[in-house]
Amino acid sequence: MKIKPIITGTTGMVGKGVLLECLDSPDVESVLVINRKSLGLQHPKLKEVLHGDFFNLAPVASEMKGYDSCFFCLGVSSAGMKEEEYTKLTYNLTLTFAKTFISQNPGSAFCYVSGAGTDSSEKGRVMWARVKGRTENALLALPFRSAYMFRPGFIEPLKGIKSATKLYNTLYIVLRPLFPVIRAMPKFATDTVRVGKAMINVALRGYEKKHLECTDINIISKQ
Repeated sequence: MKIKPIITGTTGMVGKGVLLECLDSPDVESVLVINRKSLGLQHPKLKEVLHGDFFNLAPVASEMKGYDSCFFCLGVSSAGMKEEEYTKLTYNLTLTFAKTFISQNPGSAFCYVSGAGTDSSEKGRVMWARVKGRTENALLALPFRSAYMFRPGFIEPLKGIKSATKLYNTLYIVLRPLFPVIRAMPKFATDTVRVGKAMINVALRGYEKKHLECTDINIISKQ
């Protein structure tokens, strides 16, 4: 069996990494990416749809039909944001996309990139963690065949990928000498290759947990 995923956020570090693994994988038949701006990438497996308003997906809903999984890698940093704005760009946007996707593809799988420290109780002191937790809970309540919440910690960009976030790139440069040590701590660190392979594997074969921490991501990426 091969999968046909839709991937969002492919102009960002994680989404680009997931896309590259999907294009390289013999387990992936074809890929649809929906972006606000073009990737400028050509591949026999790849179809790109450009759409500017992710809060109104009606114009592209029919393009989403016929895919069996969604790898949702679109996200924003909470830095400098108030909770209302972050909720709109995280919870509201994600749920709008997820509901449109499942309406076109009942019985599909959904993988969502959340983050280490996400608050499932939705009641903690950390704003971004509450909002991410609320988003996770809402996605798990939708009638997907299966849904998985990816909670990576530090993600090392591989295959020439760079983050669109300047702070992350600065952190990458600072931490580069420590990468051999970081890679030896699978509870706290992973990379773009393993995230991509893990998403492919859970979409194909499932996983016993719904919340995947770094350790889980690293384990399932090898299966």
